[in-house]
Amino acid sequence: MPGPESTITATAAGTFTLGDLTVTRMGFGSMRLTVSRDVERALTVLRRAAELGVNHVDTAAFYVSPGGILEGDPGPPRYATELIREALAPYDDLVITTKVGPGIREDGTFYQASTADDLRRQVEENLRRLGVDRLDVVNLRIIKKAGKDSVAERFEALARMREEGLVRHLGLSNVRLDHLVEAQRIAPVVCVQNSYALDNQQDAPLLRACGQRGIAFVPFFAIAGSGREKGPVSSHAPGLSQVARAHGVTEQQVRLAWTLHQGRHVLAIPGTGNPDHLDENIAAAAIRLSQEELAILT
Repeated sequence: MPGPESTITATAAGTFTLGDLTVTRMGFGSMRLTVSRDVERALTVLRRAAELGVNHVDTAAFYVSPGGILEGDPGPPRYATELIREALAPYDDLVITTKVGPGIREDGTFYQASTADDLRRQVEENLRRLGVDRLDVVNLRIIKKAGKDSVAERFEALARMREEGLVRHLGLSNVRLDHLVEAQRIAPVVCVQNSYALDNQQDAPLLRACGQRGIAFVPFFAIAGSGREKGPVSSHAPGLSQVARAHGVTEQQVRLAWTLHQGRHVLAIPGTGNPDHLDENIAAAAIRLSQEELAILT
């Protein structure tokens, strides 16, 4: 990695295309911006990400702070989409990927969109809060169930909105390979976003299938792994700590580097509300792991 006197940017990991949109493989996930109500800190993180060359920001209409939502919690809710607009609009070369499917009601409870009208309302909400006329990428996020189920009806609804010009490109989130095959019969799919990490490789066949099809595979919880929404785990496998020490970096940075080494079509969207952690995450774009180190990790 470059010395401490140099600034590592997201471009160190290279780029990939989502349809006709070129994005940095090291991106930013906005979910954790809503964990606290420190708006200025959140805006600082977003602007710093842009300064560090990130041009791929992941979000969703249901990423919202607890303020004004939970009983006894004062203040209006803050939506990640609104924070992105305040910090980064006009967006210039920025590509914003959002999700529809899960929704949040005024009382703070979540629901899963099941009709075309539900999905249209969520798309329109994203358009309004981001302040745009067309969304770059919309992922259909589903609740993945065991057994046979279909995404056809919901994906067809999004495909119609794409034809209307409300959406530029479509993707999928939290899906199986058969969902991807089904969706591709309806409209082009530019990305698949699933939980995937060093200690959670159940979707390795789906990752490989995306590479074969020229589709971006975008892991979430790449750092948190099995910790998921709770955040990064505090204990690490000996091999992970060994590789981290060899590079003089943190175990979390090695997790991100490992993610980017899983294929040129694999993107990273680590999220944080901490400016210092942001710099560390972006710096992971420059870590190059040897085949021996990858074998140790795997």
